[in-house]
Amino acid sequence: MSIVNVGTVAFDAIETPFGKTDKIVGGAATYISLAASFFHSPVKLVSVIGDDFDMEMLDKMKKIGIELEGLQIKKGEKSFFWSGKYHYDLNTRDTLVTELNVLEHFKPVLPESYKDCEYLMLGNLAPAVQMSVLDQLPKRPKLVVLDTMNFWMDIAMDDLKKVIARCDVLSINDEEARQLTGMYSLVSAANKILQMGPRYLIIKKGEHGALLFGENEMFYAPAMPLEQVVDPTGAGDTFAGGLLGYIASKDDISFENMKRAVIAGSALASFTVEKFGTQRLLEISPEMILGRMQKFQKLVQADL
Repeated sequence: MSIVNVGTVAFDAIETPFGKTDKIVGGAATYISLAASFFHSPVKLVSVIGDDFDMEMLDKMKKIGIELEGLQIKKGEKSFFWSGKYHYDLNTRDTLVTELNVLEHFKPVLPESYKDCEYLMLGNLAPAVQMSVLDQLPKRPKLVVLDTMNFWMDIAMDDLKKVIARCDVLSINDEEARQLTGMYSLVSAANKILQMGPRYLIIKKGEHGALLFGENEMFYAPAMPLEQVVDPTGAGDTFAGGLLGYIASKDDISFENMKRAVIAGSALASFTVEKFGTQRLLEISPEMILGRMQKFQKLVQADL
């Protein structure tokens, strides 16, 4: 039972009202892999970096069950770099610098040992690149989770809709759901998106939690109220990784298990925001995650 995770491994420089960093390890696939590894191993990574990347971080990833055979290392080139500054509410941010570097011409190549994957995460890349990954697989995975963003809706909507038709779970935020469908009501938007092909839709609402939609079914998980939020970067990716890792660990893609997976992803995401970058994910234990999942359970339970 393997998870294949395709996406970005990068450097970030982040400024929030609570501090700032120089270059630190980031990238969607990094957060996703770390989060998924708490519930399931192996997690097989497909990405690209330059030879300037933090090799110590790669060693840490290997030790926790993340396989790196699909990670391309380009000699003499620089890794993808993003820098951003968050506003005080942490829901809005300004991108200061984006340097694609090795990502500009990235063509994912799945090693043979990856091609029997049952759980596939297609991170936020160009729809044509996501499609190329699906085309490399000899058989359809049990579950394909797709992430995307409004940028691809602006410039590659036709290609994006083709990829959406081939995924099982689409994970987007509320603004993206509205742009994709042209509908303000998230329930109406969800119904329209599910008609495009996915079995499930997850609409992330940042500090207001996440909505899960299936056929004639809906579930809401709030975000965990925290005393301190330092850096929201990677929270959505951590959520997706926790969700997929939990599903793979149970090998159950029913709506009831998806609900539990949403709680697992939300619990992990609530840790990520407590420190900058991936730092918190490298500190926590399975026992801490279970404890926070139990807090989530108490948060949403009520006898009527």
